[in-house]
Amino acid sequence: MPESKGRKKAVYTPPPTTKGERKVARIGSPSWLAPTMVALFVIGLAYIVIFYIAGSQIPVMRDLSALLNVLIGFAFIAGGFVLATRWK
Repeated sequence: MPESKGRKKAVYTPPPTTKGERKVARIGSPSWLAPTMVALFVIGLAYIVIFYIAGSQIPVMRDLSALLNVLIGFAFIAGGFVLATRWK
């Protein structure tokens, strides 16, 4: 029985690398992310608590509806959660 010819593959040669041009991968989060995230959580919670305790005495909160005041507090908290998704 005749034998088939073997396939010849070209030898792989990796492209030449020049030293000094390597990109350093940044691992982790920016330094501002965690404090900003925690600040947004605290501001949102404080806004809602202050609204329920003294909202009728604060002019800006008194002028807005109750739903809008709660939504403002939750918007700050949601901003904290958005930043939490980027935290590594």
